[in-house]
Amino acid sequence: MIDLIIGDPRSRLHPVALMGALISWLEKKFYRSKSSHISQFFGGFLVVAIVLLLVYDVTMGILLALDYVPNGYVVIGIKAILLSFLICPHSLAKAGNAIYKYLRHGHIHIARTELGWIVGRDTDTLSQPEIVRATVETVAENTTDGIVSPLFFFAIGGLPLAALYKAANTLDSMIAYKNDKYLYFGRTAARVDDILNFIPARITALLFILASVICRYDARHAFSMMWRDASKHPSPNGGYAEATVAGALGIRLGGHNTYFGKDTFRAYMGDPVHPLRPNHIRASIYLMYVVTILAVVVTASCRWLLAGLWS
Repeated sequence: MIDLIIGDPRSRLHPVALMGALISWLEKKFYRSKSSHISQFFGGFLVVAIVLLLVYDVTMGILLALDYVPNGYVVIGIKAILLSFLICPHSLAKAGNAIYKYLRHGHIHIARTELGWIVGRDTDTLSQPEIVRATVETVAENTTDGIVSPLFFFAIGGLPLAALYKAANTLDSMIAYKNDKYLYFGRTAARVDDILNFIPARITALLFILASVICRYDARHAFSMMWRDASKHPSPNGGYAEATVAGALGIRLGGHNTYFGKDTFRAYMGDPVHPLRPNHIRASIYLMYVVTILAVVVTASCRWLLAGLWS
């Protein structure tokens, strides 16, 4: 509810922004372009270790400090606000809806610019179907990274573990690129993110199938596309959300993308039952919100069960 009301405030003091600032500072300290590959790998490993340990310990320290707050409702409110900083359904929906509205009104140039803020690929020459594809892929994949995964780790380890995951995901988004600079320096960050997302990605796919039933999309096709195409994605986890959403909506994702002028091909996921249209963006957002609600229910249930076991 907090996320729905206030979204993700843009501030340098936002916890994720602070994580990003820490990562950037450590990168300057540990990255050396002329170092050997082994040295770069070790430097990247140290950055990951320092960030994850520090974020976990700081979050744990905040929780220990909250033990001295006498009002339990205040404590719950602070914890809820902190957790809301670690998920992003509102921001994801806001970005997707903006692109949808620009496409519906024929402002394709503005839609390309807006899309460029949320994807890494080149967007300057994308057609309307390609803009729709990129947006749907982003909404689907970020449902795992930005919603289900943080809630999964909150369910099993509370705020410290959820914050640790968010730090790992931020590391992945900042230094885990397969280019000359980060190929070795960012390898640990990429592997840690893959490991942490392994279970949540598959849970996300199952929740998308259930959401397809609730939203009256094609749940059977969603399951078959997940089973057939999820492993085609270059990431061990990214394909589970994308292939399932593609199946649910009867569209095909994947294809040719351009990064810094270089063309790459990502395997197709889903069957092109329907041509890509702007309303598929809205449909993916509806599915994302239903998955968010389902994930919150599952998370709350797990926390309740664990609290019963601990007591």
